[in-house]
Parts: sequence; structure tokens; C-alpha cells
Amino acid sequence: MMGRIVQYGVLFLATLFFLLPVYLVIITALKEPSAITLKDTWRLPERWYWESFSQAWTAFLPKLQNSFFLTIIATILSALLGSLNGYVLAKWKFPGANIVFPLMLFGMFIPYQAVLIPLFQFVRDIGLGGTLWGLILVHVVYGLPITTLIFRNYYAEIPDEMIEAGRIDGAGFFGIYSRIVFPLSVPGFVVVIIWQFTQIWNEFLFAVTLVSSPANQPITVALAQLAGGEAVKWNLPMAGALLAALPTLLVYIFLGRYFIRGLLAGSVKG
Repeated sequence: MMGRIVQYGVLFLATLFFLLPVYLVIITALKEPSAITLKDTWRLPERWYWESFSQAWTAFLPKLQNSFFLTIIATILSALLGSLNGYVLAKWKFPGANIVFPLMLFGMFIPYQAVLIPLFQFVRDIGLGGTLWGLILVHVVYGLPITTLIFRNYYAEIPDEMIEAGRIDGAGFFGIYSRIVFPLSVPGFVVVIIWQFTQIWNEFLFAVTLVSSPANQPITVALAQLAGGEAVKWNLPMAGALLAALPTLLVYIFLGRYFIRGLLAGSVKG
């Protein structure tokens, strides 16, 4: 009994420690600009300054819309394409499959910085430079290795007899996928959607490099620009950071319990 109390006490203290940055962000967002000083960093505000959130919402609303458009479209496309890739690599053997799959996985280990210049030139040459569609294309392509890996491992556990039964019944490539494989893919899609949504929403390097027009920039770029001046009203970046973090937080709140379940789905036979 005493050991359990100590264990929970340590976990509680660790939780408080890791929540300190969240506390600092919240109380700074709720302070008036004139009340934000280094000496009073950890003190609660004397007056709750809720205007920070309304000002941040007004300033960041177009950028939030850009981020939602970018993240939703890129997540859906990368999930669907990764699902098709995993289906082909797991159930439709073809010459060279054992070479194609490792080459695709190799893309997971290429740093963003290593491909930034040629990527910028490529996106510009195909006429998508400075646009959200160019950024969507980049995130879809860069997300294919991890989405393909997740779906390929998941589909490998689907019994081959189900695929053969579909072929005997006359179903083709897309018929088997739409009627047999896709309905069984919900756990895999949950994992991929959570992963891709979080990665794309929080990404900064591609966004600041490939999107030159301020009207098309996502929320991460807007936050960096707001906090980059000499005289920064720190309540606004903090309120903006909370607004920017809210979508991913909601995704984990509503879908987080399915995340580990989806990762483990199909990993144990029987």
C-alpha cells in the first residue's frame, strides 16, 4: 500500500513538472501587456485579460483557416494513398516489391533540410510555388512512407483466404479493396489520421520556406512572425499558441484512446 502511494506521489509531481510550461502559457495569455514582466512571470494575473484571446482570434483566423484546409486535405490524401500502397505491398505481390518497400521507407529517414532546396525548385517549376496546394503536395509525398508502413503491416494480418474469396467471386483490385480491405481499415486510419494531422498542423520549416504569400501561410508561420519583433506583446503569442494547439489537443482527446489500439491492431495473431 505504501509503495503504491509513493508511486502515485512521484507520478503526480512529474505531472506538475511537465505542466509548468502550460501554466506559464495560460497565465501569460491572461495578463495585460503592461503586467508581463520577468519578475512577475510565475504570478497569477491581478486582472484576467480575456481580450488576448479575442485579439489573437481576429489576427490568426485566416491562418487557422489555411491550417485547417492544408491539414485536412493533406491528411486525407496521404491516408488514402498510404492505404492503397499498403494494400498492394501486402496482398498483391509483384516483381521488385521487396525492393520498392525498403526504398519507400528510406524516405522516412531523409531530413527536411537535406531536400529543402531541390524541393523548393521542384514546387516552383510545376507552378505551385508559394501556394497551399504546393505545401499539400509536399506533405502528402513526405507522409507516404509512414502511412504505407502502418497500413502494410496492418493489412499483412488480413487472412489471404478473404482476398482469394473476393477474387473467386469476381471482384477485381478495387472491388476487393472497397468491399473487404477498406471496411477493415478503421483502426489503421485512426492511427494515420492522428499521426498525420499532428505532424502537418505543427510543421514549420516547409511552411515558412515554400509558402511566400502571407495570405497562404498557416498558423505556425503567423505565430513565429508575431513573436519575432523587438517589442512583443507576449500575451498575444501565448493566446495564439493556445488557439493553435487546441485542434490537435481535441483530436487526441476524442481519438487518443483508439491510437494505441490501432497501433496494436493486427500485431497479435489469434
